[in-house]
Amino acid sequence: MAEVHRAEELDNAFFAIASAHPLALVVLADRFLLAHRTRIVEFAAAKRLPGMYPYREYVEAGGLMSYAPSNIELFRGAATYVDKILKGAKPGDLPVQEPTKFELVINLKSAKAIGIDVPTSLLLRADELIE
Repeated sequence: MAEVHRAEELDNAFFAIASAHPLALVVLADRFLLAHRTRIVEFAAAKRLPGMYPYREYVEAGGLMSYAPSNIELFRGAATYVDKILKGAKPGDLPVQEPTKFELVINLKSAKAIGIDVPTSLLLRADELIE
């Protein structure tokens, strides 16, 4: 496990991860890390590490796969709340919403590049395949 709080810490984290010789990489949901997704995905590819990511943007940047709440559904929920507030609802009276729709996105080009054969059963469950 490697914690990163500043961009300057990424290289040390990559060194620590590589030194541990992991079989895979899991990146936790963190908007700071999302801003550095290209470097993280490039590191995983260079080390041939299959990666599981918290946002589809990692997969669009070349990461292997993500399982995350649907951004479209989150934005719709936010729009509903804005509408209610503009119509007079007090924000503090509105219930906290949790995501209800999640998407599995798999990058087949990345899988091929690191030598991973994605099982058919997983491909059939994917909401989107990037080729």
